Amino acid sequence: QVQLVESGGGLVQAGGSLRLSCAASGRTFSIYAMGWFRQGPGKEREFVAAIRWSAGNTYYADSVKGRFTISRDNAKNTVYLQMNSLKPEDTAVYYCAAQTEDRIGHYVYTWDYDYWGQGTQVTVSS
Repeated sequence: QVQLVESGGGLVQAGGSLRLSCAASGRTFSIYAMGWFRQGPGKEREFVAAIRWSAGNTYYADSVKGRFTISRDNAKNTVYLQMNSLKPEDTAVYYCAAQTEDRIGHYVYTWDYDYWGQGTQVTVSS
């Protein structure tokens, strides 16, 4: 099993920045990729970004490309999401997720991931 704990959410004005963290524990050696998703009010959970745990390859949703950066610190078993130029439409609960089977090329659907954190709220005011 893998446990995931997100932190770093909060309230920020439009144009501001936040950095989210997701600390993994448990069977972290089994992680192949980590992802960030978000769920806005009344919306489906949507893909934001993903990173291959070993190689570091990154993938982004078009809506965040150029504004958000995903990174990881393997020694700390932590993945980060640096969010810049935030917009009110970025308001959502942000979740991190771990993929513990090697599903190369499969990162954008919730069913591509095996473990989920509890989420952290990000609110962007206009």
